[in-house]
Amino acid sequence: MAETNLLNWDYPHPFILPCVPGIQDIDGLNHTNNAVYVQWCEMIGWAHSESLGLSLVNYHQLDRAMAIRRGEYDYLLPTQISEPLTLATWLTGSDGKLTMERRFQLIRNSDGLTVLRGHWDLVCIEIGSGRPRRMPREFSEIYLPAVVTQPIEVTQSQHSQ
Repeated sequence: MAETNLLNWDYPHPFILPCVPGIQDIDGLNHTNNAVYVQWCEMIGWAHSESLGLSLVNYHQLDRAMAIRRGEYDYLLPTQISEPLTLATWLTGSDGKLTMERRFQLIRNSDGLTVLRGHWDLVCIEIGSGRPRRMPREFSEIYLPAVVTQPIEVTQSQHSQ
């Protein structure tokens, strides 16, 4: 079994969340349903934001939010009920004004293989109107220092995962 701190992450310093599919997460093919992965990505995205110091309460106080403009998921391998997994996320880009990028990687603990990669394009919006707005100072001060711009160099064996 791979140690979570020794897993082959795409980027350094991941924010991680352990995940284990339950019976309610399994679809008709006896695999974890793809929609469950999307829910886990939302869960870890909020947990990461809160760990940095911005919660949903802060978003409402500021009348600003980072909203998903585009989500993309690559489902690489199936997972099974009760299989220990580790989900990671990173902020991987920002124009410093309006947009950010968040990436996800889900690894199966037993063999260290990546089972999912995800990517969100985020845009700062005014909650009241839903319109794009410049990031408030609080977002810039908290999110921008957390952006990881350089992926970890991938060896040939990791690239095939």
